[in-house]
Amino acid sequence: MSHAEKIIKQEFDQEIIDIVDYVEKFEITSDLAYETAWNDLLDTLGCGLEALEYEACTKLLGPLVPGTVVENGVKVPGTNYELDPVQGAFNIGAMIRWLDFNDTWLAAEWGHPSDNLGGILATADWLSRTAVANGGKPLVMRDVLTAMIKAHEIQGCIALENSFNRVGLDHVVLVKVASTAVVAKMLGLSRSQILNAVSLAWVDGQSLRTYRHTPNTGSRKSWAAGDATSRAVRLALMAQAGEMGYPTVLTAKTWGFYDSLFRGEHFTFQRPYGSYVMENVLFKISFPAEFHSQTGVEAAMTIFEKLKSLGKTSDDIAKVTIRTHEACIRIIDKKGPLNNPADRDHCIQYMVAVPMIFGRLTARDYEDDVASDSRIDALRAKITCVEDPQFTFDYHDPHKRSIANALTVEFTDGSSLDEIVVEYPIGHARRRSEGIPLLIEKYKTNLARVFPKAAQERILDVSLNPVKFEAIAVNEFMDLFVKRATS
Repeated sequence: MSHAEKIIKQEFDQEIIDIVDYVEKFEITSDLAYETAWNDLLDTLGCGLEALEYEACTKLLGPLVPGTVVENGVKVPGTNYELDPVQGAFNIGAMIRWLDFNDTWLAAEWGHPSDNLGGILATADWLSRTAVANGGKPLVMRDVLTAMIKAHEIQGCIALENSFNRVGLDHVVLVKVASTAVVAKMLGLSRSQILNAVSLAWVDGQSLRTYRHTPNTGSRKSWAAGDATSRAVRLALMAQAGEMGYPTVLTAKTWGFYDSLFRGEHFTFQRPYGSYVMENVLFKISFPAEFHSQTGVEAAMTIFEKLKSLGKTSDDIAKVTIRTHEACIRIIDKKGPLNNPADRDHCIQYMVAVPMIFGRLTARDYEDDVASDSRIDALRAKITCVEDPQFTFDYHDPHKRSIANALTVEFTDGSSLDEIVVEYPIGHARRRSEGIPLLIEKYKTNLARVFPKAAQERILDVSLNPVKFEAIAVNEFMDLFVKRATS
């Protein structure tokens, strides 16, 4: 027997088998998961449309070879591009993550599960257009929601107990793995091919987190997930073409993922795959800010109003203390120079200072023209973070999953404000009834950035009606988002 035949007959790592069993066999029955996925998809597309206002994003979009149009290609929302599914996934994935405004999952590893929509939506659109061109039936948007729920679950359940950032790896490894699994299923791969595809995702080179942290914080953090989800489509297509897998890619001694990249530790799991992650996902509704800061920004907005009522400004502040959780300190507690927007939207001092001065925090507030206001750095220098162990405990508690921040302001005249505590941001599952109407308004605002009134109305007629939305063919839905000269 040849060495290659021995590899083929090996049993795959159980962690890979569990993922494949889930995407192949598990039936999503949760109405809450589908409702949340619907809201999530609209919000995620809206985030992508807002990103089209930023040249730093749009310069990376389009075909690899300028002018290329792919027959039955993927439509990229807000543009007139028609791309192959791999490049389409990158485009959509980069757009939706660019402004750090799409959904979030916080656990031992944090991340943004809707990043997977880049690969899911591109693949669904391409498959649907190809099917229609050949006289077949397209996928419908409920199929996209099902894929989203499963991708969220894979990424989120692995993240619950396993910290990739502690070993220097970026969370987009989980986007690549989750997208590969669900895209492979969407493509109709056999069980053995899906196993191969998922193993290829784990054996791939994985991104370092260095582009998210001082001194190297940079714009790659805005397209890293697009890269990961597009790579997933590429790997699934390779598996479909017959490329072999690597059964013990995780557990192989010395050369496997655990020994080579995870310091010899094996994954642990809090719960089996179901629909928990989508049901409890966090939305960024009010502020395009790293999620560990969201409650801090809410508190800062309250402080801004208190300052106005007292006739005070940031110049009157002597000290600000942020009582917070450990993950916040580890990721976004930054002193010193901030070199670019990517640096600023991962600095809690900056994200708290801006609303305390201006009464707002928008994506534009990370740009150089706003950051050059000397009051921001002056206030940043007065802000100190301290860990509250109870906040850290509640952050990890699966029954709470709070993201608490508490701000205390002391003035130069010796007076102070009562501490402002916010445990759960408006995008938290505990505040759904309050948050979803605002999320829909955010979606409408983002549509208006790109489309004229008539086009907005056509999109809203479908997307805000859950029955119409779930039933519409994917290609027909995507056609609504094509940017035309007139509409």
